[in-house]
Amino acid sequence: MRFMMMLEQVYRRAGDFDFLHFHLDYYPFSLFSRQATPFITTLHGRLDLPEHQPVFEVFSSLPVVSISNSQRRPLPQANWVRTVHHGLPADLLEPRPIKPSYFAFLGRVAPEKGLDRAIRIAEHCGVPLKVAAKIDPVDQTYYEEQIRPMIQSVRVEYIGEINDREKSAFLSGAVALLVPINWPEPFGLVMIEAMACGTPVIAFNRGSASEIIEDGLTGFVVEDETGAIGAVDRLSQLSRDNIRRRFEERFTARRMAQDYLAVYRGLLRASAPQLRLVAEEAQVPQRAL
Repeated sequence: MRFMMMLEQVYRRAGDFDFLHFHLDYYPFSLFSRQATPFITTLHGRLDLPEHQPVFEVFSSLPVVSISNSQRRPLPQANWVRTVHHGLPADLLEPRPIKPSYFAFLGRVAPEKGLDRAIRIAEHCGVPLKVAAKIDPVDQTYYEEQIRPMIQSVRVEYIGEINDREKSAFLSGAVALLVPINWPEPFGLVMIEAMACGTPVIAFNRGSASEIIEDGLTGFVVEDETGAIGAVDRLSQLSRDNIRRRFEERFTARRMAQDYLAVYRGLLRASAPQLRLVAEEAQVPQRAL
């Protein structure tokens, strides 16, 4: 309901803007395809759900941005303009002089995020695991039935959700961030948060992982728990300074903003003839009926 009210207010003022950028999935499509101001929508979620197919067949001409190339795969019919990877302010998270001594798990406690797999990996390697993650109500049963018994039997410290001020120390103290996902991750912000701190990432090859992590440089992309365990022995080959440097080169907010400015300019140029036609038609008196 609130989204509908907000979109209606923007629609009524659309003529006040040169360009509109939405982050509300497909909700703006119908309303804003009926007005002249150019617009783009960044899609942030998973797109492999059946209900997406008819929507993007009907609105196949509307321009959209993906947050990873892998996110696009279920919807080849969409009008993909560009992939813009997420970015963080360069100084939001930074390496801290802390001796790494544990594995880290960051984000959400959910089946698709694979905390149970992270626990098994840490247990096999004999390395403590620190978990900084929230538990949404929908995932409470998963935590109670699968995770809580595992935490009680191995060296796992559940910290709970942490804020940005706490993440630099948490990630800098980690030997690696474990990302044993089991779903088509659209991006995975935790991976670049780790990179900002110079921390290697061991991620399962699902969704965007192979786009974000450069195997053998900023971490390792593996297929399963066995691969993750094997990658641990190779962590010493990685340079934490190089990992931070690659973050600065690829995943800053400045780079993200520059990418979006390029998208805006391209779409404005493409829409200029149509906008001129609309303006000219508006100035021509209508013939009396």
